[in-house]
Amino acid sequence: MPQSDLKHQPPQSGRINLDPEGAEQGLAQLVLTVIELLRQLVERHAIRRVDGGTLTEEEIENLGVALMNLEIKMDELKDIFDLKDEDLNIDLGPLGNLL
Repeated sequence: MPQSDLKHQPPQSGRINLDPEGAEQGLAQLVLTVIELLRQLVERHAIRRVDGGTLTEEEIENLGVALMNLEIKMDELKDIFDLKDEDLNIDLGPLGNLL
């Protein structure tokens, strides 16, 4: 083995320079995407229950208020992390978009 091959040192491996703010932004985007997906699923299930007539008027009212409050909180969190609705939509390739 030539002497020059032994002198070749790989760059400091095992070290990754991460921008803490970028990591926080990415994590917030992922968490809010999951929450938005769940919110939409709960909303669809609620609509099916309302249409099916299995809820009382009071339950319908409470459900509507809870869903509105959740949407307001989501909007607040998107503002805090400077995210838009389209930022929460993940492209799943051949499966299409997540949301």
